[in-house]
Parts: sequence; C-alpha cells; structure tokens
Amino acid sequence: MAIMITSSLMIDDAEVEMTAIRAQGAGGQNVNKVSSAIHLRFDVKASSLPDPIKQRLLSKADSRLTADGVFVLKAQNFRTQEQNRADAQNRLVSWIKAATIMQKKRRPTKIGKGVKKRREASKKQHSERKQRRQKIDF
Repeated sequence: MAIMITSSLMIDDAEVEMTAIRAQGAGGQNVNKVSSAIHLRFDVKASSLPDPIKQRLLSKADSRLTADGVFVLKAQNFRTQEQNRADAQNRLVSWIKAATIMQKKRRPTKIGKGVKKRREASKKQHSERKQRRQKIDF
C-alpha cells in the first residue's frame, strides 16, 4: 500500500518504518505496560521521492532530521496506538508536502513616475511650510 502525499506523488509503506514504544508522561499503570506511542523513521536519501524534493527536504533546518538524512518522529499525543500511527503518518505527509510547494521568486517592483512626482511635491510643500515659519530678517 502507498501513502499519498499529493495527487501525483506517493511513497511506499515499506519506506516508512514505524515501531511502537512506550509513551512518556502521565497515564497511571497503563503507561508502563502498553506501547501506544509510535516512533517513525523515514530515510529521505533512500526514498523514491524525486531528487528536487529530496534536496529541499535535506536542506531544511529541522531538528527531526538526522545527519544521515533520516527523518525521526515520535507520535504520542493520543492514547491508542492506531491514532498515534495515523498522526505520525499525517505529520510525515505534511512535512513532505511543504517541500513540494515552490516559493515564487520575488520580482523587484519599480516606483512609478506619478508616485515620485507626488513625493517630490509633498517634500517641497513641507519645506516651504518650514521656511515660512522662520524669523524674517529685514
């Protein structure tokens, strides 16, 4: 089975390694005996993603990305393993989807002639106002 990222991009389930671990925090006796948290590992370099997307993912400054290019995620927000598994998968998909969006290149805009003219007129008017306030020397 495959994990859908976008309509044209998907990764195979075998590329994502999910292991159940014990969750941290409060939970009483249940937290010590049930492995409800999910530890997800996704090797970006060895994945079937296109090279430009791989490069964007690896160049991101993300603390969840190891030096080897492995994305490590811990999902323990929910009480059940199934919900944590779905949460981990959704977080992985959103992380990859963010890298597929290309940022538009900024085109510097020119200041229009009318804008320049109005600014000059405003400055001149301000200057004349200040001049009229000065003491007149006979």
